[in-house]
This record gives sequence, structure tokens and C-alpha cells, in this order.
Amino acid sequence: MTTSIEVSDLFVSYFGKPAVSGVRFSIRSGELVGIIGPNGAGKSTVLKAILHLIPFDKGEVKIFGKKVKHMRKKMAYVPQRSEIDWDFPIHVLDTVLIGTYPELGLFRRPGKKEKDWAMECLKQVGMEKFYKHQIGELSGGQQQRVFIARALAQRAEIFLLDEPFVGIDMTSEEMIIQLLKRLRDEGKTIVVVHHDLSKANDYFDELILLNKELIHMGSTETVLQPSIMLKAYERELTFLKEIGVEA
Repeated sequence: MTTSIEVSDLFVSYFGKPAVSGVRFSIRSGELVGIIGPNGAGKSTVLKAILHLIPFDKGEVKIFGKKVKHMRKKMAYVPQRSEIDWDFPIHVLDTVLIGTYPELGLFRRPGKKEKDWAMECLKQVGMEKFYKHQIGELSGGQQQRVFIARALAQRAEIFLLDEPFVGIDMTSEEMIIQLLKRLRDEGKTIVVVHHDLSKANDYFDELILLNKELIHMGSTETVLQPSIMLKAYERELTFLKEIGVEA
């Protein structure tokens, strides 16, 4: 299988404090991978570093063996819902059409072909009836589905999603995970920052376990072993014991 993402010796710091140190892993095409770890472990930091949305002190990221700047059109990103201005006055269809811009170039506007494709992407997430609605009028789950549709509109090979299931209803969550599994089966690479460990075994093929450094990467069955998980969550368990809380 083709290696789609390769991260080598990644170091990121914020205001002089290390966020992640020496992280290295590779992900193959046709895999659905979850990034897990305690709060503050650097999960979102690693995802944004892969996309070059934040600077890093040291390391290298390659997409299909090439530098990120040459492969941006191959990558689609769904940020955390908390990072999006839901009051911005934009309709659902126009939101999804933004996903077609990278292929259009600077001076072309979306035409019928792009609008038809955007509607098809909305259908894939069950949101085609809402195409005229303002994005701010939708529920959390509906909003997330629209942003998944925008990612689909990019016709990307790699999809990176940051906490996509936070604050959404179970119907939307189930629809999104089934869509991600279908994309995986089509040979796409899917990377998801995730916090709900109870669902990790059902959702992902492999897991990347972080706590400011790479603790372990492997199959869900391997990573979710108590002896492995303890290495990432030991500090949290120690803190809970110190304040008198039984984990």
C-alpha cells in the first residue's frame, strides 16, 4: 500500500514551551486512523502541523513522498467546530462550493458543474434539502455534515478531521463515520482527532496514541491495551489520585 502521510521527527512549541517532541509515524492510503490521547497531548497540534497551518521547530511532513506545499489540493481539512464563526452570513450551498475553489483557480467562479457537484456532496451527507439555509440556522450535527460535504467537494485523497463528533447528535455521528469508512474503502486516507475511547475500536483501523510525544501507533486492539494506554494517561491518573479522585 502507498504511504500517503509521513511525519518525521516533529517538534512544535508554543511560546517556548514544547507541545510535541520527536513525533514520527507514517499512514498508508486506505486507512482510517484515529489520533487519541489526554487533553493537552498535542493531538490537534500534530494535525495542524501536517497541514502546515502552524509552524514547527523541527521535522518534516511528506504527502505521497512530496512536500506539503506541492500537495495541498490532495488534502481536505475539517476544523473543530469551536474554531468556526457560525454567525458568518453564508448559505449551505455556498459553504460547500468553497471546496471547489482549489480546482477553479483564482479568477474563475463556480458554474453549473461545480454547483451540481456541491449538491451531490450535500446528498452524501443527507443535507441537500437545506442548501438555501444560512449555516448558522442549522443544528451542530447539521453544521458538521455541511463541512464534511465541503471537504468532499475538494475531491481530496486525504481527509483530516479535528474532533468531528464533538457537540453533534448521534444520527449525524453515525452518518459521518459510515461516510468516512466508505471513503477509506475507496482508498482515501482518513485521519481523525478523537476523544471518546469507548468508540475508538469500532471507528478506526489504527490509532496514534500521543502525550506530547508518540506513545504508540498500531492496530486498535494493540493500542487500547491497558499497559499501552497507561503510558499516555499515567500523569492524569497520578494527578487524580493526588486530589483524592478514584479513576
